[in-house]
Amino acid sequence: MSTTTQHEVLAGQLPRISVVVPVLNEENFIESTLRQLLGQNYLADRLEVIVADGRSTDRTREIVGSLQAEYPNLHLVDNPLKWSSAGRNAAIQVAQGDLIVVVDGHCQIDDTNYLQNLADAFQRSGADCLGRPQPQDVSTANALQRAIASARDSWLGHHSQSFIYSSVEQFVPPQSVAVAYRREVFDEVGLFDESFDACEDVELNHRVDQAGFQCFFTPNVRVRYVPRSSLKGLFRQMARYGRGRVRLWRKHRDTFSIASFLPALFLAGVLLGPVFSMLNWWLAIFYISTLLLYSGIVLGTSASIAIKNRNFPMLFWLPLVFPAIHFGAGYGVLLELLVGKSVKKLPSNDNQVGLKN
Repeated sequence: MSTTTQHEVLAGQLPRISVVVPVLNEENFIESTLRQLLGQNYLADRLEVIVADGRSTDRTREIVGSLQAEYPNLHLVDNPLKWSSAGRNAAIQVAQGDLIVVVDGHCQIDDTNYLQNLADAFQRSGADCLGRPQPQDVSTANALQRAIASARDSWLGHHSQSFIYSSVEQFVPPQSVAVAYRREVFDEVGLFDESFDACEDVELNHRVDQAGFQCFFTPNVRVRYVPRSSLKGLFRQMARYGRGRVRLWRKHRDTFSIASFLPALFLAGVLLGPVFSMLNWWLAIFYISTLLLYSGIVLGTSASIAIKNRNFPMLFWLPLVFPAIHFGAGYGVLLELLVGKSVKKLPSNDNQVGLKN
């Protein structure tokens, strides 16, 4: 029996899936991402894709509008607040699905059975939400983007408590990886906190974990993300993540970890080191030794990655990519600590209504 026929037989049992796609100025990638989603091996009447556009100033809305004529199950909603957290909420509030999955507008989805695998994973695990690997090794990446992808996949380039680059199917804490949810999860914990412009997913998933929901991680629903195309863009991305981590800690004090604040401590040391070095020569020796140790770790890790990937041109980019990651995250943490506003402790359902109403 063909897959299509199997789907027709099981149509009454197939869960309805809502794919939420928050976007802002994604004209370079949005058509490819949407076609990969809308061309899935999944019954069209059991699938809807909802694009939440944050008032894009490029051709994003025009592209989505043209695709709507081709795909009646593609919907477009407005996100006047622009941030991804608000866009996700705008889409979720009109979603009709039993399962809700978030996919950004700059992704590469290799498997045409992606959504079927997602539905299967929910069914066989019984979990309340799913996590997935999100590597950044897209097929169209240039030399710098490949270096960024490899750096972010290494122990030196991403948060040590994240499963986002794992390949082992298992139950895991949802904080760093959950991206697909049963509808009932939002009924219980509320929607994304719109005071976050980064780490909004970690904040929601922290509430999901506190509510006792289970998260199943499976590489069968892997999605590839497009890396930043410049060191400046990478720095700014990491700075946003750093600011988001501080906001997360302000709202949920139990989320504190040394790993999240270590880049800020290191950056502060780099900036203040010359001043303290003038006070005591032992401090000067410690400062210089620390810089040499960091440089050695970065160069050694860069060489190891280049050898492993048999891509020696990476040796040019990786020693620049790692500092952009670390200093960007550190800058974001310090900036938020110095000038950021405190996130109010909100009720259990936060400042958004659930979906029961």
